Amino acid sequence: MRIVTFGEIMLRLKSVGTERFLQQPMLEATFGGGEANVAVSLANYGIDASFVTVLPDNDITFACIKELRSFGVDTKDIVFTPGRIGIYYLEAGAVQRPSKVIYDREGSTIAKAAVGDIDWDKVFSGASWFHITGITPAISESAKDLAIEAVKAAKRLGLHVSCDLNYRKNLWKYGKTASEIMPEIVKYTDTVIANEEDVQKALGISADSAKSVDEGIIDANVYEALAKAVMSAYPNVSRIAITLRESKSANHNDWSACLYNGKEFLLSRKYAITHIVDRVGGGDSFSGGLIYGLNAYNDDKTALEFAVAASCLKHTIPGDYNRVTIKEVEALMKGSGSGRVQR
Repeated sequence: MRIVTFGEIMLRLKSVGTERFLQQPMLEATFGGGEANVAVSLANYGIDASFVTVLPDNDITFACIKELRSFGVDTKDIVFTPGRIGIYYLEAGAVQRPSKVIYDREGSTIAKAAVGDIDWDKVFSGASWFHITGITPAISESAKDLAIEAVKAAKRLGLHVSCDLNYRKNLWKYGKTASEIMPEIVKYTDTVIANEEDVQKALGISADSAKSVDEGIIDANVYEALAKAVMSAYPNVSRIAITLRESKSANHNDWSACLYNGKEFLLSRKYAITHIVDRVGGGDSFSGGLIYGLNAYNDDKTALEFAVAASCLKHTIPGDYNRVTIKEVEALMKGSGSGRVQR
C-alpha cells in the first residue's frame, strides 16, 4: 500500500520552552507542515508514504528532505523551483496564555506553484490513497488550482481521497473564502476529517445546538447531526471523522473524536491531557492515525480509537511530528494511560 500526501512544509522557528518570542536570543529550528506530518506518522507505522511539495533548490531544503527521509518518507516526487521556503514562528502557550503562530510564507515556492507543475499520473502511480488538507488551497490562488487538479487526478486514477478541512483564518487572503473553495475539493473526497469550526467555516454547515468552539465545551451528542448534514450535502463522502477538543487551558485539553460512516455513529474514548508538551501537529497525528487504522483494521471503531490514541500521544512530543510506533499506540488503546514506567 502506497499513500501520497501533498502540501507545504515549512521551516519551524519556535521560542525556547514556553518563553515569549526572543526572550532568549535564539529560536529552535525544525520543520513541519500538515501533510508532511501525516506522511511521517504513516511512515512510522510502516506504510509506504510519499510526500509531494514544491521547494527551492538550496541547503535549507536539503536539510528538510534529509529529515523527512530519516523517517522513511519518500521524497522523490518533490519539485524544485526558484524561490523560498515558507516559515512559521511558534510561541508555546502555558495555562491561560494561548500559543501563538506567525506565518511568513507569502511568496513561497508552493504559493507560486501552478497547474501543470506536478505530473500527477507519475506521482500517483502505484498509490491507493491521497491525502490533502484545507491549508494548501488557502495559500494562494495558484496553490488552490493545483490542489483541485490534484484531487481530480486522484479520483480519475481510482485513489481514495482524504481531506482534513483544516480551516486557517489567517491564510485566506487572496480574495476567496474557504467556503467558496473547499466544497469543490470535498466533491472529490471520500474521507473528511475536521473539527466543528472547520465544518462551519469551510463548508458552511453547522450544528445549531452545539456550543461555541471558543467556549471550550463540547456536547458530543450534537455531532451526529453535523456529520449527517455533511454526508447529505456530499453523497460522495463515505465517512467523516470529527475531532472533539475541550480546551480547559493551554496545558489541559480533553481529547476525543467521533466518526460517522453512513451506518454507525461512533464515539471514541476521551483522554484528559493535563500537561500538554506540544499540541501543534495534534490534528495531523489524528489524520495519520485514522488513515493507518482504516487500512489496518477491519472496523471503523478500532481505526477511530487508534487515531485518537495516536494523537493523544503526540501531545507529549515536541515538534510537529508524531514519533510513536504502532505498539505504543495500541498499548495506550488497551491500557489505562497512567504513564507508568515500562520495564
